Amino acid sequence: MASLDIFNNDAFSVTTLSASISETPFQPSRLVELGLFQNDPIDTTEAWFEFDGQTLKLVKAGQRGAPGESIAKDRARAVGFKAKHLKRNDALLADAVQNARAFGSDSELDSVMGKVERIIMKHRRDIETTIEYHRMGAIKGQILDADGSTVLEDLFAKFGLTQQTQAMALTTTTTDVRGKAIAAKRKSEDVIGAAPVRGYRAFCGDGFFDAFVSHAKVEAAYDRWMDGAGLRDDVRGGFRFADVIWENYRGNVGGIPFVGTDDAYLVPEGVPDLFVVNFAPADYMETANTDGLPFYAKTDRMPMDRGQEIEVQSNPLAICTRPRSVIKLTKV
Repeated sequence: MASLDIFNNDAFSVTTLSASISETPFQPSRLVELGLFQNDPIDTTEAWFEFDGQTLKLVKAGQRGAPGESIAKDRARAVGFKAKHLKRNDALLADAVQNARAFGSDSELDSVMGKVERIIMKHRRDIETTIEYHRMGAIKGQILDADGSTVLEDLFAKFGLTQQTQAMALTTTTTDVRGKAIAAKRKSEDVIGAAPVRGYRAFCGDGFFDAFVSHAKVEAAYDRWMDGAGLRDDVRGGFRFADVIWENYRGNVGGIPFVGTDDAYLVPEGVPDLFVVNFAPADYMETANTDGLPFYAKTDRMPMDRGQEIEVQSNPLAICTRPRSVIKLTKV
C-alpha cells in the first residue's frame, strides 16, 4: 500500500502540474506547425479589438481659393470577445494507487505522478485539437462548438461584415483556374492594404482539392514541370500554383470536418496581428489577474480521501482581426 501522503504533496500543486503539461510537446497540428496564429496571453477573460475606421478616399477637385471638401470623421469602435472555457474533469481513485508499491518513496511518487500525468495528457490532446478547431473557425469566420453546429462566435456578424467568396468553377473544364485564383488574391489584397504579406496559402477540403489537382488547366501547367512529377506524386501536402500554396487540410474529428469537402480558404500569411489566439487565466484563486497559460492542470482531494479529482482546462480566444481578408473558395 502507498505510504506517502501523496494527495498533500507539493508535486500535485497547480503550478507544478501546469508546468509539467506545458513542457510536453504540442500534439502535431497544421496551423500550429505553420505558425499562422500568434499566441498572446491576457490577464482578463475578455479581449477587445479597436478599429479606427480609417479608409482611403479620393479627394474631389475644386476651385483654387474655394473651400475644400468636407467629409465625416472616422469613428473608432471596439468589439469585445470572451475567451472560451474548455475544461475536462477526471479522477484518480485510491484503488488505482492501492498497489503502487515501490522500493523507495521517490519511486512510489513517480508511479502515482505517472498515472496523473497520463490522465492529464489524454485530456490535453483533446483540448489542443479543439483549439486547432477554433483556429480554423477563426479562419472561416465562424467558431463552432464541439457538436459542429452550435455557433460560439460569428466574426462577420460581430464586426458587421460579409464574407468574401470566389467561385472557382472547377467542374467546368475550360475554367481559367489561374485567373480565378488571382481574382481571389486581389479581393484579399484590397482588405490587407499596405500591410506586409509573405504569401498566400489555400486550405482545401478533400473534394475541392481533388477537383483542383485534376482540373485540365492545372494538369496542363504541371505536365512538363519536372517531367510531370506534379501529376504523378501525392501533392496533398502542398504545391504552388498561381503563386499560392494549395494543400489538402486533413482536420477531422468524430466525423466533423474542419474544412467542408467542397470548400477552400485562401489565407494571407505573414500579416502582423491578423491571426491571434489569446489565452485567458484559469478560474483559480492563484491565477486570477495573471497572464493566461495555454493549459492548466489542478487536482483536489475527494471527500473521505477516496482519491483525487483532476481538472485540465484552457481558455482560448481565436480571432482573425480582418475576416474579409480570408476568401472562401467554392468548387462550383
